[in-house]
Amino acid sequence: MRIREVRTEDLPLLQDVERAAGRYFHDIGMPEIADDEPLPLDELARYQRAGLAWVAVSEGDVPVAYLIADHVDGNLHVEQVSVHPDSARRGIGRSLLDHLAERAATHGIPALTLTTFADVPWNAPYYARCGFRPLDDGLLGPDQLDIRAREAAHGLDRWPRLFMRRPV
Repeated sequence: MRIREVRTEDLPLLQDVERAAGRYFHDIGMPEIADDEPLPLDELARYQRAGLAWVAVSEGDVPVAYLIADHVDGNLHVEQVSVHPDSARRGIGRSLLDHLAERAATHGIPALTLTTFADVPWNAPYYARCGFRPLDDGLLGPDQLDIRAREAAHGLDRWPRLFMRRPV
């Protein structure tokens, strides 16, 4: 699976990947998450223009997974990583995370961070297998606290969530 930067023409496909990946949340009683709309195209384009958006593509150069990140409290923060269900369980998500870790290391950034659902099998337990560890709330920086507040305002705190960190 090849990883490359997101192109403008990829942006609507990222939304399709996100919608497809989100369907699994119906199966575990989280329909609000499953039915949540993906980021708007203009927001995805902001990550693309900043050089903080990557896709894993099929042999035909069609995106099957994507990752967007942002600079948060001195680290690269994974805003979203999604894999289309037709391409799941092939190590694609891990490859995108490893790609981001390599970029962070190249730029002297000490770690990757993310927020995730603590009890969803393909969330916190998966990220733990990818080298992320829970980050104590007392160690959160100001930007991370802002993320926590935005997530709560969006209703995500209905389910246990946590910050995780992976040193690079």
